[in-house]
Parts: sequence; C-alpha cells; structure tokens
Amino acid sequence: MISGTKLTILMLLMVFALSMTSAPAQAQTKDIVDTAVSAGTFNTLAAALKAADLIGTLKGAGPFTVFAPTDEAFAKLPKGTLDALLKDPAKLKGILLYHVVAGKVMASDVTKLKSANSVQGSAIPITVTDGKVMAGNANVVKTDIAASNGVIHVIDTVLLPK
Repeated sequence: MISGTKLTILMLLMVFALSMTSAPAQAQTKDIVDTAVSAGTFNTLAAALKAADLIGTLKGAGPFTVFAPTDEAFAKLPKGTLDALLKDPAKLKGILLYHVVAGKVMASDVTKLKSANSVQGSAIPITVTDGKVMAGNANVVKTDIAASNGVIHVIDTVLLPK
C-alpha cells in the first residue's frame, strides 16, 4: 500500500506528465533570426547576417528555410576567410543567401529532394545516405527548428556556392 505522501507525489508526477504530452503545440513567436540568436550556437551567423545587412530580410514574412551553420562550422573555415568575408558584404551576402531556401521545407520534405534552390540562385545538392542528410558538403545535424517565419535546419559546415 502507498502512503499518503507517496500517493500525492505520484499523482503530481502523473498530472505533470500528462500536461506535458497533451498540451497543444503553441505557435512559435520568434522569427528565424531571434530563434537562432536565442539558441546561443549561432553567434557567428548572427554577426555575419548583420554585416551582410540580412537581418531585416530574415525577420520578414517568409516563409524561409535556413540551413544554419553553427559557430563551430564557421570555425572550420580556413584561417582569415571569415574576416575577409566580413569585410566584403556583397560576397558574404551571396554566401549567406546560399543557405536560404524560399518556403518552409521540413526535414521529411528535404529527404525527398535531390537539390533545393537557394535564394542566392544556385541549387544546394541534397543527398541522403543511410538516413543521414547532407546539404552540399554539410551534415544536417538537427532539423525542424520552428520559427514564426519558417524553419531552421542546423548544419556543421558553411556552404560555399560554386
């Protein structure tokens, strides 16, 4: 037999568990930029978006799909590359727009594609091998991060258009 205190704790745990699983999904209120910034792993991307004057664009209505490189992805660029890009906003803008696809493309849709047309104008090759998705030469490491104006898929390498 369960004591009164243990029964109360058990009932509270059950109520908590049920509330977590049966609560309706809330609409995402943060846009792509705010969602990325609040994650804390896209500081370099945020700085690059600011340098390329793309903050306003990605805060726009969208919807957009962003293949977002992490800070570690930017760190993998050859020494001096990021500094040079930050000093060349036009080139940086082209590279960043190569990470953006018009429309909201969820992971289940990405896996069916051979390529995705970037806002920059070039196609991003998409490959799926043994359930692992690559966008260009980048591994997609996390998917379907919802934002009010689209979706973010996290990648481990900065994509460079040809």
